Amino acid sequence: MLQGKVALITGAGQGIGQGIALALASEGVDIILAGRTLEKLAQTAQLVAERGARALPIACNVKSADDLAAAVDLAVRDLGGIDILVNNAQEVPLGPLVDVSDDAFMAGFESGPLASFRLMKLARPHMVARGGGTIFNFTSSAGIRWDMATYGAYGAVKQATRALTRAAASEWGRDNIRVLTIAPHAESPGLKGWMEHNPEEAEAFFRTIPLGRVGRLEQDIGRAIVALCGSDLAYLTGATIPLDGGQANFG
Repeated sequence: MLQGKVALITGAGQGIGQGIALALASEGVDIILAGRTLEKLAQTAQLVAERGARALPIACNVKSADDLAAAVDLAVRDLGGIDILVNNAQEVPLGPLVDVSDDAFMAGFESGPLASFRLMKLARPHMVARGGGTIFNFTSSAGIRWDMATYGAYGAVKQATRALTRAAASEWGRDNIRVLTIAPHAESPGLKGWMEHNPEEAEAFFRTIPLGRVGRLEQDIGRAIVALCGSDLAYLTGATIPLDGGQANFG
């Protein structure tokens, strides 16, 4: 179904980005692996190759407009275009508002909604040339918590991303470009580390997830992305999709 498609994934060296890369590779999707650490990207590229797909790693700081343009140029020059864009990378500004510095807030904004905004615009003409495409932006239930304490800056940048998704879905739908926001819980290195160091809080966290577990990177998050790229869900756009075991209520 996705054989011959090309994806560009940011933050592809580990965690959710890697899980999505492996799931797409299993469907015959060739992938540009963008991330800050080439060694990690090389490991993902090897796993992608074992699934029979091509993978090209590129060092990319998503806060750099030049790096983003270079990643898109690589996809077009060496793989023929872009059909799937996964805006996964994000720096996380956490803490009480009085403790979050301007620099930390700006890093969250530049790596999140601004990077997604830039990459969406860069990818759009190449998707149009190939008859359409699918864009995935990432948000968090942190933006809709009843208690926003310590999550204000992070929630703000993630809610901005949701607004961009809605706008792009509205403006680009006639080009057959679908734009979706994903809100995942997954076994990323960061979350696993937090659970190991905060066992009591982690136990309370699990109690708030109806399915009682955190999502698996490839099987739960990656395979969902595969399904959302497919023709069976071709009428879905502009939505926020929580892949979180039923925890959040986005309304």
